[in-house]
Amino acid sequence: MEAVVDQDMCVGCGMCEGTCPAVFSMNDEGKAQAIVGEIPEGELSAAEDAKDSCPVGAISLN
Repeated sequence: MEAVVDQDMCVGCGMCEGTCPAVFSMNDEGKAQAIVGEIPEGELSAAEDAKDSCPVGAISLN
């Protein structure tokens, strides 16, 4: 499973990074970005929590 952040929707609140820093970080534009590639097995639950807590629904897990 991979995480994707829609850069056009992201408002840069940092909620995802605070919830799952192993998968999400903030980029130079102040918006969230996800790691490239598969989400580590032990981080799947936290990544789901981050997706669910995004106030604008900018995160998808595929």
